[in-house]
Amino acid sequence: MPDDAAPSNTAIDWAELRARAHEASRTAYAPYSNFHVGAAGLVDDGRIVTGCNVENASYGLTLCAECALVCDLHRGGGGRLVAVTVTDADGELLAPCGRCRQLLLEAGGPDCAVNENTTVAELLPGAFEFPLPQD
Repeated sequence: MPDDAAPSNTAIDWAELRARAHEASRTAYAPYSNFHVGAAGLVDDGRIVTGCNVENASYGLTLCAECALVCDLHRGGGGRLVAVTVTDADGELLAPCGRCRQLLLEAGGPDCAVNENTTVAELLPGAFEFPLPQD
């Protein structure tokens, strides 16, 4: 992971992010798979945003925890994700799915740190990316 994945004024507390993701997994709505997932992200202004998965009988309408995390990011005022962690109901780390990797790319950029040991760019090489307007 690049040393510059987080701005110098934003330290990443991975234990806190993992705890918040684990806590979010407890609120997941997963009656079909019983697979509860939580996500937590550090925003460039120091906020922590969270999300959980929300299933639907029509599986294509199911929302991953990372989708809810990006919604919480924008609901709370926007900004850029610096770091993200995703856990299951036992607090074990999970890798984001392909769709969520693309969401995280747009919300945090290629240098956004994921699960302590990688970046979005490493998880999604050759990503579909447009230059975004600066906030």
